[in-house]
Amino acid sequence: MCGAEMTTDIAMSAPQAATKPNPNAPTSERVLSVHHYTDRLFKFRITRPQSFRFRSGEFVMIGLPKEDGKPLLRAYSVASPSWDEELEFFSIKVPDGPLTSRLQKIQPGDHVLLGKKPTGTLVLDALTPGKRLYMFSTGTGFAPFASLIRDPETYDRYDEVIVTHTCREVAELKYSQELVETTLEDPLCGEFAKGKLAHFTSCTREDHPNQGRITTLIESGKLFETLGVPPLNPETDRAMICGSQDMIQDTKQLMIDAGLTEGSNAAPAEFVIEKAFAG
Repeated sequence: MCGAEMTTDIAMSAPQAATKPNPNAPTSERVLSVHHYTDRLFKFRITRPQSFRFRSGEFVMIGLPKEDGKPLLRAYSVASPSWDEELEFFSIKVPDGPLTSRLQKIQPGDHVLLGKKPTGTLVLDALTPGKRLYMFSTGTGFAPFASLIRDPETYDRYDEVIVTHTCREVAELKYSQELVETTLEDPLCGEFAKGKLAHFTSCTREDHPNQGRITTLIESGKLFETLGVPPLNPETDRAMICGSQDMIQDTKQLMIDAGLTEGSNAAPAEFVIEKAFAG
């Protein structure tokens, strides 16, 4: 994304030949806050350019410059809703990861790179109308749903919104628990979310009232029994899925087994997955 460097002689003798700025190059945004939940998960907020537009649930490329000055970018779901004046992200920490090994060390006042082209399939327009919306997530796959549950339009479209979050350890559920609580009290979307938003958590490696993978809890029926709702029905239920690749594929198959059809931006249907994101 960066143009090749020019020699001093050429730059001085022919300034008109200088490389034009790339209109699609990422912008440099200031880090506003950072909060670490565990040694594996953290969130951070950055400034939002006035020209940056996205739909709640989409992802964008963010990153840091490499030693050679070229950008190192990865896809991150925007965790803040489309109306927020700042941008929030929920990230995993990978000790040897090219990006996250450095990104986890950012502090307020630092800068990160933000791409200009948000996209993704975990958006309301990719689903056909229904009564109940499920958002199935593991780990940092909760991020796009952190955006959607804070968007009043989500509650305009559905009578019930059920967001699930499965992690290895109880402490890793803290982000989603805090966010759901603040959403219900939020002056903008709290009045829409109350009575409609339900939060279901589970753990796979520590004791928890809901033990096991979300797929196991769907198959056993415990998810529906705990929430007091009927099993999946393509006539009424819609679903979004985001998490690890194994979780996405296994949950996708359960949707298909229940009679739901996969949709996209071009062909809305009854459930969608985010193929570009795994966390």
